[in-house]
Amino acid sequence: MQLLLKDIHKKFGDKEVLKGATFTFEQGKIYGLLGRNGAGKTTLFNCLSGEIDLVSGESLINNNGIVTKLEFEDIGYVFSSPILPEFLTGYEFVKFYMEINKEKLDATKKIEDYFDLIKIDNEDRHRLIKGYSHGMKNKIQMLCFIIARPPVILLDEPLTSFDVVVALEIKKLLRKIKNDHIIIFSTHILQLATDLCDEIVVLNNGVLEKVPSEALHNPGFEEKIINLLKD
Repeated sequence: MQLLLKDIHKKFGDKEVLKGATFTFEQGKIYGLLGRNGAGKTTLFNCLSGEIDLVSGESLINNNGIVTKLEFEDIGYVFSSPILPEFLTGYEFVKFYMEINKEKLDATKKIEDYFDLIKIDNEDRHRLIKGYSHGMKNKIQMLCFIIARPPVILLDEPLTSFDVVVALEIKKLLRKIKNDHIIIFSTHILQLATDLCDEIVVLNNGVLEKVPSEALHNPGFEEKIINLLKD
């Protein structure tokens, strides 16, 4: 399976943020999407998810030679600022989410199994989401894509709100599930990208550029990225 981005353009007023972004993402890899603040990483994710409209270009799924338009249900999007129904408890929301995605569920898993997976205590499961910390809300967001198992997962800087222990748990989880998904991880933290990701893609001046994977752990890698982002 592949995610194909073809000549994606997006502008806000007179400012063109995406200027023909083109790339092919492959199943089984975690991609680090690197860019400076304001480079357009979140804009690209919002275009892919349908949150905002493109000016031009297209995003496609190639599944064993069958190419279709990328649809909303193909995507699991973890926002940097979680969007959840705060009037529900965590348990109520997850139960509701499981019900509307029952055709996609892993039949061997119960709701308690999912909460155990993301390490949310029983007491916290029955608290209102309104009282959750930012990190706990991000855990619930992540639980949604674990339940629905969409082919494409977009992560907009979710680990920045987690403590060290939880961040390590989430990294392990992403590595565990990556073979069944295309995972794109947006961040401006270079060390996080090199630690977690299989491939690095730089968004700079409105276009996407792949960094050779063999350079990922070379001594001059950080300097190469910095030089790219300075241009």
